[in-house]
Amino acid sequence: MDVSFLGGPHPQRGVGIVAPFDFALDRELWRWVPDEVSLHLTRTPFVPVEVSLDLARLVSEHETLGEAVRALNAVHPEVVAYACTSGSFVGGIAGERAMCEAMTRAGDVQSLTTSGALLEALQELGARRIALVTPYTMSVTQALEEYLAEAGIEIIGTSSLGLTRHIWKVPYRDVVGMAREAVRGTADALFISCTNLPTYDVIPQLEAELRIPVISANQVTMWAALRHLGTRAVGPYQALIDHSARQRPVTPEALPESLPGAMPGSVPESQGSALPEEQEGWA
Repeated sequence: MDVSFLGGPHPQRGVGIVAPFDFALDRELWRWVPDEVSLHLTRTPFVPVEVSLDLARLVSEHETLGEAVRALNAVHPEVVAYACTSGSFVGGIAGERAMCEAMTRAGDVQSLTTSGALLEALQELGARRIALVTPYTMSVTQALEEYLAEAGIEIIGTSSLGLTRHIWKVPYRDVVGMAREAVRGTADALFISCTNLPTYDVIPQLEAELRIPVISANQVTMWAALRHLGTRAVGPYQALIDHSARQRPVTPEALPESLPGAMPGSVPESQGSALPEEQEGWA
C-alpha cells in the first residue's frame, strides 16, 4: 500500500513538564493542549514523605529540578513547566524565581512554575481579591496565603481538606463544595490549588454558578506554558482562556418575563449550575 499521501508526521512543538513523583493527572493536562503541541512529562524521584511543607521542599530542590530538565533536553521542548503548586510557592516569590532560573540554566530553555503562572493568570484577569480552595493541611495552605500576600493578593475566603495523600482521588463534588464555602464575599476570582486535584470539568460549572473567573493549578500551568509558545490553551468556556467567558452572566433581574419563577440572586438552570455528572451524557 502506498502511504506517501500521508506526508509523514506533522511537525510538533513540545512542552516539557516536571511533576512530583505522585502526580496522577497527566490526562487532565492534555485536555488543555492543542493538537500541534505535545507534552513530555518527567517526575521527580520518590521520597517517602506525605504531602507537607517538607515534601514541597524536597521535590523542588534545584538539583532535583536540574536533573529533570536535563532528562527532558533529549526531546527539545520549547518551554519547561514545573507542575507543582506547593513546591513552587514554598520558598516565596524569591524562591519561585530562583527555581525558574535553575531550570533555565539546566536546559537553556524558557521555564515557569505553577505558582508563577498563578500570578500571571491573576494579573491577566485583573484579580486582586480572591477566594482560595486547597486540599492541603493548614500549614501548607497558610504558606500559599503568605505567597499570595507577598504578591499583593488579598484572600477573602479559604476552604481546605487537610489531606496528606491521594489528593487525585478527591471527587468533583467535594471540589464544588469547597468552592461554595470559600466564596464568602465579593471576590475577583477563585483559585483551586494543587496540580493533583481534578478540576477540568468543574471550572465552567463553577464560573456559571459563582459568576467570577475560576482558575486551577493545572489550568494556569498549561495556559502559561502555551502562551510562552505563542499559542493558546483550549477548553470549554473558561474565563482565563476564552475572553468571551469573561463577560458576567446575565443577572436574574435581566431575564425575560417568559422565564417564570426566576428568583433574585438565583442561578438560572440554563447557566449550567448542575454538576457535570448530573448532566445528560456524563459517563
